[in-house]
Amino acid sequence: MRFTATESFLKYLKEWEKIGAFIGEAKFSQDFSESDDPLSGLPFAIKDNITVKGLPITCGSRLLECVKSPFTATAVEKLEAKGAFVVGKTNLDEFGMGSSTDNSALQKTNNPWDTSRVPGGSSGGSAAAVAAGLVPFALGSDTGGSVRQPAAFCGVVGLKPTYGAVSRFGLVSYASSLEGIGVLADTTARCRDVFAVIRGKDDKDQTSRDAPPKAPPLKEKNRKPGARTIGVLSASTVAKAIATAAAQEGMESLERAAQAAALEPEVTEGFEQAKATLASLGYHLIDVEIPSLKYGVPAYYTIATAEASANLARFDSVRYGARPDWAENPDDLIDRAREAGFGDEVKLRILLGTFVLRSGFQDRYYLRAQRIRAGIRASFESLLGDADYTQPAQIDAILLPVFPTRAFGRGESSLSPFAQKAADLYTCCANLAGLPALSFPAMVVGGLPVGVQLLGRAFAEGVLFDIVEDYEKVRPFPHPSGFKAFWDAP
Repeated sequence: MRFTATESFLKYLKEWEKIGAFIGEAKFSQDFSESDDPLSGLPFAIKDNITVKGLPITCGSRLLECVKSPFTATAVEKLEAKGAFVVGKTNLDEFGMGSSTDNSALQKTNNPWDTSRVPGGSSGGSAAAVAAGLVPFALGSDTGGSVRQPAAFCGVVGLKPTYGAVSRFGLVSYASSLEGIGVLADTTARCRDVFAVIRGKDDKDQTSRDAPPKAPPLKEKNRKPGARTIGVLSASTVAKAIATAAAQEGMESLERAAQAAALEPEVTEGFEQAKATLASLGYHLIDVEIPSLKYGVPAYYTIATAEASANLARFDSVRYGARPDWAENPDDLIDRAREAGFGDEVKLRILLGTFVLRSGFQDRYYLRAQRIRAGIRASFESLLGDADYTQPAQIDAILLPVFPTRAFGRGESSLSPFAQKAADLYTCCANLAGLPALSFPAMVVGGLPVGVQLLGRAFAEGVLFDIVEDYEKVRPFPHPSGFKAFWDAP
């Protein structure tokens, strides 16, 4: 369909300015190349750490506030070639570091369901724009849950693809071995359509690859609901594993992590609803355990901060970044630029990454984290099968929570920085293992959506889409108050 920005839509857009989803103005009057693709004529938004030629690329940072990109990301080019058109860049936690989008140096973004609450992060602007009906889909990036968690908070579909399934060319690097471009969409079918366009090997990104020949199709024909086995990784199982490790090793931080991993009652209700609905559709659910997950968060933050300290070294105000008005020498120039340009969270992660990479500390922290990562990947592959499809699979997907709470508030009702990081346990392991994961709204409890996720075998995104599409048919996805649809469902 061809979208037209009518007067009623522009009025609707203005009404939703209160959520602060876009950095700058969203423009819906751009030209596009019309095609027969289902995405032709549809507007979409881009998280502002993904490049679009001629548009700003701020990464939510003061340091890059005046920078414009000289080229366009491959994923964006593919969508534009199918007739979709970019309307603007969305807000994010600075350089993708955060779980609330409150770490943006440029503005606050609010949750469309309750503007006193956060939209999640770091792709909070993209999730909020889709949830409010400003665009039917948006691109984000997922390093440790940055697509799935805001999707859960805002009640939309959020896909983290298999590592390498989508080109990372044009994505500003934070943690190169973990992150990838993901999709946030209003429906499962739309998310599938977008992924079908952006996936595939790209000569500009040597980490990208096509799906192996034995991988399942993106959409199976003549498929009947059910007839698949889903492993259930419950929060109680995960928290118990962490608590056991804490008791054995006497670590207070692990005890606090176990407490942070416990689900609030409303999230438990949503998770149980998802299980019951899938069972009613004919899916066979079995409980599974992955004991190594208890070390997922420490391993994730060790690797992510180490890679961040290397990737962000380029932002020195010599090659990239705003320069201070005066400096005595090059070292002083860099110090002044970074002091003024980087936020506290970015500085913290750079310092942590520099620490774990120091001589004498690599074996103790970084290399140990890489061994844990390999163990987590092996644990998942023992259940789901390997990426090259040479091993049989015991189950087709794993159902697990996305985050222990629904969208949290600010101030006294906010989560502590430690709790936010500890809660990444449910999402970061998919990034450590390089596996696809799809977040979707299970239900609404207390006026807020509760999201759950399915994690699958490498390059088996089609299986996840099939399962969630079955779920959506019997439990249509909810929308916030005031939502209006200005485009047809696919």
